[in-house]
Amino acid sequence: MATISSAEAHASSGRDVEKDIAPAGPVVEMPEDTKTDSDDNSAHMQQGVKEVEAITTVWSKKSLWTTFALLWLVSFVSALLASIDTALSPYVTSSFSRHGLLAVINIAARVIGGVVTLSLGKLIDIRGRMEGFVGSLVLITVGMIMKATCQNVETYAAAQVFTWVGKVALGFVVQVFVADITTLKNRSIIFALNSTPNLATTFAGPRIAELFYYNVNFRWAFGAFTIILLVVSLPVVAILYYHERKAKELGLIRPKSGRTWMQSTLHYIIEFDLVGAILISGGFTLITLPFSLVSSASHSWQSASIIVMIVMGVVGLAAFAIWEKYFSRVKFFPFEFLKDRTFLGAVMSHFVVFMTTFVWDAYYSSYLQVVHGLSITIANYVLNAYSLTSYFTGPFVALYIRYTGHVKYPALVAIPIYLLGTALIVYFRVPSSQVGYLAMCQVLVGFGVGMIGQMALLATMASVRHQDVAVAIAIYGLFGSVGSSVGYAVAGGMWTNILPVKLYEFLPEDSKNMTAAIYGDINKQMQDPIGTPIRDAVIAAYGDVMRKMVIVGASLIPLTIICVVVWRNINVKKLEALEKRTRGNVF
Repeated sequence: MATISSAEAHASSGRDVEKDIAPAGPVVEMPEDTKTDSDDNSAHMQQGVKEVEAITTVWSKKSLWTTFALLWLVSFVSALLASIDTALSPYVTSSFSRHGLLAVINIAARVIGGVVTLSLGKLIDIRGRMEGFVGSLVLITVGMIMKATCQNVETYAAAQVFTWVGKVALGFVVQVFVADITTLKNRSIIFALNSTPNLATTFAGPRIAELFYYNVNFRWAFGAFTIILLVVSLPVVAILYYHERKAKELGLIRPKSGRTWMQSTLHYIIEFDLVGAILISGGFTLITLPFSLVSSASHSWQSASIIVMIVMGVVGLAAFAIWEKYFSRVKFFPFEFLKDRTFLGAVMSHFVVFMTTFVWDAYYSSYLQVVHGLSITIANYVLNAYSLTSYFTGPFVALYIRYTGHVKYPALVAIPIYLLGTALIVYFRVPSSQVGYLAMCQVLVGFGVGMIGQMALLATMASVRHQDVAVAIAIYGLFGSVGSSVGYAVAGGMWTNILPVKLYEFLPEDSKNMTAAIYGDINKQMQDPIGTPIRDAVIAAYGDVMRKMVIVGASLIPLTIICVVVWRNINVKKLEALEKRTRGNVF
């Protein structure tokens, strides 16, 4: 049988009995070899987990499928908004003559987004999924209002942080809720189906963005689709609220105990493990933030401020490990899972994939428009061929998982495809290449990355108990966010240090004084027709820096092999019977 650590036993003994849910079925013994792969009902379970398990106990199959449909609609609008946002970003930064800051803005947003979701994972375990869903919508709304009204690049950068954190949080809450209402064998299918809106938004988003940019402005694009997102999200909030009330009426969720304000504050500090949350969030932030600040530091990496931030970040993470192991009453994340080779291999594979991809992907949309003369719509079609392929193949890979249960083997097969696609980009990422070859490379990379990501996420969830799924997905997302921020940092560093130099080198003598203006505005970069001296100089400069970025990204891909090889050969199909006996009405 699964055992409980002394720390978990201590935490369980201090829980509030008022929040316990009525048992939904008999206690089930778990085989020793699956104790980290499924639920351990005797371990400490947070209030948010109890609420969602109570909801799945009382709702019908009709409610289950209605929720799936509503979540699909939310995912559709969220993906459409993200696609529009991505297509317009180069033009928003260029409107302030700061096109070169595109990567730097995304570094800060992704670092903060990754760290926040780690805290959000614990928060929705304590307070509930509905509260996290509403909170993410508020963040997106605030960010988009700021974008629609920004008058300088600083406001836009702050808005990007709010928007990205909200977007990541919304996707995260949806993922966690899907995990709550599915078993492992079927989870990839629902995840894949929930990603199918991207097949449409890949084409619709760039076209809508172009129409808004040329016929209205980018501000109305952000405002209009924020309102649409809020409208389609309200039914999800309503259905969760209704079933939560129903569960309370049936006594599955006990009423509050009437604690005082001070007692409640102390209770949630312990439940949330506030000390652990601050240490790990601060540690990751201090380690990753210097990547976006180093270019402005007086002595680059030798700057005292940069060194202090990195040292303090390492100290913070070390202090987190000590706190969690010896002092925390309720673990921010069960410590034993941090040592699980499958879990660490899965999240590290996510880190490496995102890091290598965003090294060469950060300025790709601008490259396609400036070098190949593509419109906003067509350039983003080529750019999104990466994600389009990933989402298209997702359901087929999910069916393979459902009928075989294998997770590790598909990931190993995907790595050579990913490497081939990126290696071909090195060859074809030159101004003289045909756009069709670039799209072909995007398809190959998208297929490989999509399969690796799908397997890594499932391996992450299969390595933990149900009550730890939210934080496990958050840590998985954190590693992806940190990986993408590192990729953006490398791309931004190469772009800001190489492109201005190459522009000055290639521009005609009588135009060298325009280097700064051309560098900061994509519209000025495309102002002269292809074939003229200034435009050809810009194209040559783009080609030089982008080729170097691809070579750096491709050289790091072999690290993915190491990350996947260490996974245990988990078969999620074998866990199906156990999950059906221990959980409520799920798919």
